[in-house]
Amino acid sequence: MKNTIKELKTFFILWSTQSLSQLGSAMTNFALTLWLYQKTGSALQTALLSICSYAPYVMLSIFAGALSDRWDKKKVMLVCDTLAACCTVVVLILLKTEALRPVHMYLLNVINGLMNTVQQPASDVAMTLITPQKHYQKTSGLRSFSNSLVTILNPVFATALFAFAGMEAVIYTDLFTFAAAFVTLLLFVRIPSVPQSAAKKESFFANVKSGLKYLRDYRLILVLILFLAGVNLVASAFDAVLPAYVLPRENGGEAVLGVVTSCAGIATLVGSLIVAVLPAPRNRIRVIYVTMLISLSVENFLLAFSREPFLWCVGQIIGWLLVPVMSANLDVILRTTIPADMQGRVYSCRNTLQFFTIPVGFFLGGFIVDEICEPVMSAASDQGMLRAWFGSGKGSGAAMMMFILGVMGIAVCLCFGGILRKYKYEEKE
Repeated sequence: MKNTIKELKTFFILWSTQSLSQLGSAMTNFALTLWLYQKTGSALQTALLSICSYAPYVMLSIFAGALSDRWDKKKVMLVCDTLAACCTVVVLILLKTEALRPVHMYLLNVINGLMNTVQQPASDVAMTLITPQKHYQKTSGLRSFSNSLVTILNPVFATALFAFAGMEAVIYTDLFTFAAAFVTLLLFVRIPSVPQSAAKKESFFANVKSGLKYLRDYRLILVLILFLAGVNLVASAFDAVLPAYVLPRENGGEAVLGVVTSCAGIATLVGSLIVAVLPAPRNRIRVIYVTMLISLSVENFLLAFSREPFLWCVGQIIGWLLVPVMSANLDVILRTTIPADMQGRVYSCRNTLQFFTIPVGFFLGGFIVDEICEPVMSAASDQGMLRAWFGSGKGSGAAMMMFILGVMGIAVCLCFGGILRKYKYEEKE
């Protein structure tokens, strides 16, 4: 135990302070959403905050890795954190002068999204460089744990601070957590340099192509990424459908939606703790697609056919408990397969290919429920099979969509599972 703590000392310092800063940033984002909705009363305008943050990430990630592999990882993280903090300071100034407008927030979120796009591959590679390979699974579980904790805590803390002390208190908290993480990274964390590679000698666009070429040559990594893109399509559509499923129900509503949603965070938290102590499996590839098969099928089918909030919570727990297990095994495969001097470029290509389906899933989930499933259920016979399966009234169309997503999830997992079984992965010592 003492040896493990000693070997992971640098990781623990960086992970804890960066997670604290992540919590502060998440609190500000949540509070800004509350503030904007209070000012505009528009769900679309508040949703644009997330779109402005996420669009640069999806569109430009493929280029960010080429920059990350050419630059010093520590400097990239410090500069990106500083620019993001400057955006927060601008929000604070505009807020204090009563000049803050939605357009300012959208522009600042685009800049924040750009900083995150560049910083994430650098941060991922940094974690590889400061972590001994034998601890990859453990540290991946700890990172999932902190992400889950941030997801659970940031709405609670942000709402409390926003209600009792106002938006400014939330921003000051964010800046304090940034300062703690910045000083720690600057003074107390040493990130080993990556051995000199061709990345710094090649042109920028040659670097971009080399990331794509790696995925073309190493098909196991490409297939895993495309599989997760399919998983993200189903999962994001589920996230879009869930409010339309819970809110209209007689035994639903906002409070129940909050409880059901929090179950996902709690399940991920527990799953992260479990994966941190699990031994390495014999077949990581099989673990990846089998866990997703269980998650996507059981969760969607349980919600589609059940009428009780307790069972909805059970569905969320089953659906999210295994996600950290999948993520940890994927993380180990990526870190042990991709050379450290290539990881920034390959991770960035991964981000674009794996996550572009998320906005597509959100759009499709909402569109199909509103334009297809709800009208079909409204016209269904009271004595028919559809009413027996999915119930009646508003929300029954969302239940129908849950069933469709369950079928889609099984199809994605079985299709890619058959392909992935053809590949061999041997973990290097």
